[in-house]
Amino acid sequence: MEDQAHKPHRKAKEKKKPQGDHNPKAFSFSRPGKLARAAARTHDIKEKRFHVPQADRTSETEPPPRLVAIVGPPGVGKTTLLKSLVKRYTKESMSDPTGPITVVTSRKQRLTFVECPAELTAMVDIAKIADVVILLIDGNFGFEMETMEFLNILSATGMPGNVFSVLTHLDLFRKPQHLKDAKKTLKHRLWSELYQGAHLFYLSGVINGRYPDREIHNLTRFLSVMKNPRPLVWKNSHSYVLGDSLRDLTHPNEIEEDAKCDRSVAIYGYLRGGVNFAAEKQKVHIPGVGDFTVKRCEALPDPCPSPAQQAAIAKATGQTGRKRLDEKDKKMHAPFSDRQGLKIEGSAIWINREKGFNFNKDAPADTERGLGEEMIIGLQSEGRVLGQIGNGLQLFSSGDHIINTADDDADDSGRKSQRTVRSMEQTDSYNDGDDDGLEDGPSEDEAFLSGEEEEETELEDRKLGRLFQKQDDDKSGDDLEFADSDSDLGSDLGGDAKDDDDEELAAKWRADLTERAKDLQRQRPSYRTADLARLMYDEQLTAREVLERWKAEVAGDEDEEDIEADSEDEFFDSKEDESYTENTPVPRLTSDDYDQLAVKWSLEDNVELLRQRFTSVKDRSDNAEDGFEGFGEHGDEEEGIDENGEQIEGWGDFEDLEAGENDTKQSEQAESLEAERAKNAARKEELKQRFEEEDREGFGKEQPQEEFGEDDWYESQKANLQKQIDINKAEFEGLDERQRLAVEGFTAGKYVSIILEKVPAEFILNFSARKPLIIGSLTPLEERFGFLQVRMRKHRWHKKILKNNDPLIFSAGWRRFQAMPMLHSWEERVRHRMLKYSPEHSFCYATFWGPFIAPNTSFTCFQSFSSENPGFRVAATGTILSVDQSYEIVKKLKLTGTPAKVYKNTAFIKDMFNTSLEIAKFEGASIKTVSGIRGQIKRALSKPEGHFRATFEDKILMGDLVFLRAWYPIKPHRFFNPVTERLGDWQPMRLTGEVRRAENMPTPQNKDSKYKPIERAARHFNPLRVPRALAAELPFKSQIVRTKPQKRETYMQKRAVVLGGEEKRARALMQTLTTVRKDTIAKRRAKKEEKRVEFRKKMAAANEKKEARERREKQEYWQREGKKRKGGDAEGGGGGGGKRRR
Repeated sequence: MEDQAHKPHRKAKEKKKPQGDHNPKAFSFSRPGKLARAAARTHDIKEKRFHVPQADRTSETEPPPRLVAIVGPPGVGKTTLLKSLVKRYTKESMSDPTGPITVVTSRKQRLTFVECPAELTAMVDIAKIADVVILLIDGNFGFEMETMEFLNILSATGMPGNVFSVLTHLDLFRKPQHLKDAKKTLKHRLWSELYQGAHLFYLSGVINGRYPDREIHNLTRFLSVMKNPRPLVWKNSHSYVLGDSLRDLTHPNEIEEDAKCDRSVAIYGYLRGGVNFAAEKQKVHIPGVGDFTVKRCEALPDPCPSPAQQAAIAKATGQTGRKRLDEKDKKMHAPFSDRQGLKIEGSAIWINREKGFNFNKDAPADTERGLGEEMIIGLQSEGRVLGQIGNGLQLFSSGDHIINTADDDADDSGRKSQRTVRSMEQTDSYNDGDDDGLEDGPSEDEAFLSGEEEEETELEDRKLGRLFQKQDDDKSGDDLEFADSDSDLGSDLGGDAKDDDDEELAAKWRADLTERAKDLQRQRPSYRTADLARLMYDEQLTAREVLERWKAEVAGDEDEEDIEADSEDEFFDSKEDESYTENTPVPRLTSDDYDQLAVKWSLEDNVELLRQRFTSVKDRSDNAEDGFEGFGEHGDEEEGIDENGEQIEGWGDFEDLEAGENDTKQSEQAESLEAERAKNAARKEELKQRFEEEDREGFGKEQPQEEFGEDDWYESQKANLQKQIDINKAEFEGLDERQRLAVEGFTAGKYVSIILEKVPAEFILNFSARKPLIIGSLTPLEERFGFLQVRMRKHRWHKKILKNNDPLIFSAGWRRFQAMPMLHSWEERVRHRMLKYSPEHSFCYATFWGPFIAPNTSFTCFQSFSSENPGFRVAATGTILSVDQSYEIVKKLKLTGTPAKVYKNTAFIKDMFNTSLEIAKFEGASIKTVSGIRGQIKRALSKPEGHFRATFEDKILMGDLVFLRAWYPIKPHRFFNPVTERLGDWQPMRLTGEVRRAENMPTPQNKDSKYKPIERAARHFNPLRVPRALAAELPFKSQIVRTKPQKRETYMQKRAVVLGGEEKRARALMQTLTTVRKDTIAKRRAKKEEKRVEFRKKMAAANEKKEARERREKQEYWQREGKKRKGGDAEGGGGGGGKRRR
């Protein structure tokens, strides 16, 4: 054992050193399947970021406040949460928060809180406009029916980007473990409804009527840092207003005469949405009330501006703005709520205070007075008017004090002196002010009231008119020099002058006033295009009224003050002379002038000259039907030239830049028609060449296709949308303010007042500020009515199945209405077949009558809004597919008949139709028997009436039933019942069963609907008859033996046989059938063999031709190859491929 030698260990293999810097094995894929799944997941995550680009039309400088809706079942703590949030943001306590409450939360952000009542109609409205949803859940009770209904309405209408859930009543849990388990259970249940990882906040208890500050602070932090959600399609394509205050503008006398008269209402609120709101005649809808036309929409100062807006205003006015949000800058706007003891409800103002009231202004106040007390104390006066103080009357806080001056005679209210002469100023221009700084000029308060700024303008003599031009020096010195302004005239004709001097001056001033007015009329001033455009865009004026106002035949603005309206002089009372103003755009003409014009335009030369002043596109065809020849080449060169050929001052504002320098004179005589056409064609060709030079790429050419990367195309589409928005803004910035409002309308973010007329009185009488008041704009499509085709599905939580033509309440768009949908399915994409009931778990189609809504808009359906229904109230959800599309809905109709006579494959059918006219309508229709034999209707028989001839695939029996499967077209009912719950107690159309149950009426029984016992007669079939020829060829074993009946039993009958009579007959029948089948197969094989012989002959001939062709081709091939090889040997001395010797 000691000398035993161990086997030496084997040497380890030497590893190969990697050559180079790259090791391919280190970067290979160990699991390709996992790599593919990871790549697919990365691509899916990237694709989720992409959405259809939408144009964001929200104003960047003044965006509307975000709408935060607080939703939950009754008794869950919505009002307590709203109080806590208001206290957190504004440091103010509210006893009864009602309606929308807008608060400033940061430098650029504002929030509007609104509490949604636990009513289905309010939840439906809030789901359409909410930007942020705070969903309150009772943690001690769990999810309630209202919470689940609101979540499903949100998902059907459009889920907003931010939904926060809050658990309340957590202080009722006694054990911490129970609280922990409840939080976990509710959190996962909420995630299954919203999304995984949805935020859930906890509010433990109530302290002093509010939730703890720390828990509210955590909630407000999320509200302040949340991102702007992607706007929903419906809100981005409509504008809407959430009314935060309401005012009845109806005259009290009308209400006293008729308390139910239609009202004029003004609704105030922030304008939201992605579409501008028209200033006038905008069609709107108020949910629960109806459709209205806006009489007027006005933009008002923002009642709750953000510090950023105030800083922008301060920068524009030259003031210094704040850089941070101080406590006193934390503003709040809540007109419907009780704020600081003041609450406004319509025309009533309520003042509330817990410790009573102290309206004694001299008594020291123990605490700070509220806003209501300050108002009452301010109204206490000592024989003074509102706004009057010791130093005088002060209308505005920033205005001057107007001191009351004592009159000479208090009883005398007449004028003390002759009224001073004033210049005829423009009605729409700014006040020129006082040149010499005299007392007659307008004061600062007056300028503030009028809203106009003083501008110093230099007026030329020709613009002032002949009445106010300087007089020549050679005139008599006694003549009165007319003043350039009221102030200058006031300094010359001051109060120190006597009455007789005033009368003398007035007489001199009137001396040649008529002649000078006529001279002023003859002078033709420049047209004011801005006024013309403003009048043209005024939809309240007709074309005739626009022309009259432009010609100054009527007063321009009714609301503008006429300084000469109260004149006592008969000269100024004349209607003819009132409108002779300095800026009259078109002179007035007398009857003589009209006669001269008639003579002038009766000449063809003058008409031809007028035609050459216009420009248009000439018809390309030589024989145009309308005879339009186009306009002249120098269409606008002679504007501003009167009939005497003199240039009128004020013209020449528009210059034709394309006209040549040499084209300054126009021919006196009209050219011929052919020459005019040639000139127009040359001008068009020149313009086309200029256009092509400016646009090098060409308008009609195809633009080069740009190549985009993976993400560049999406960014380019968004950039194109933003570019178009910037172009629109640049175009609108060049317009006047009135024109811009008329064309563009009001943008989102403005605080507006919307005035509506013919509003039912029940809306004011039953108004509740706790329900959201929404004014939604309507597109032209949504104003029309017709049939809508939708795809809908019964909600899985709704207990009852939906029946065809049962009334349902639809919430589609802004409207809520009741309709009768007709359910149908699309069978094989051929026909729309009516359904009696909705499918249980799948979609179906429906058609109903109602207002049009844009396709791809979602909707929800309810059977009742009543809270007495204990079940889930959302009956169905769906999407609008198309509107006013014409297709037919059919209903299955089965007609049955029986054979009257049968002839082989032809039969006469009866009991299916009554007249030959009905048969003629169904000629060629397919019919079928119960056994499956198909047939076709041919023609009606002459006699008897209602019988027809039909052909079938096989011979039918006399006892067969023949079916005709037809389709009967039906139309949905035109039923539309708008939901007007804001006008009173609205009652929907009830179902037939509800009416019978309420009236205690029995259900009528139809005799044809009752089940009857079916009596079927026994059928006897003929025995099987084997042909004689076939029976003779049968083998001996299978031959049919007909024996005569025996009187006694035979041996075969007596012996005991296992097979019974019935079984024996069955076996014999099967043997007979097998024999018949074999005979048929033998005949069939014989016929097939004959066909095979012919086929073999045909194939043999084809094979011979094929072999001959192959032999010929082979022979030709080797002939060509031989010639090639022979040629190669002659040239190369052989085709060997051996090595070449050296």
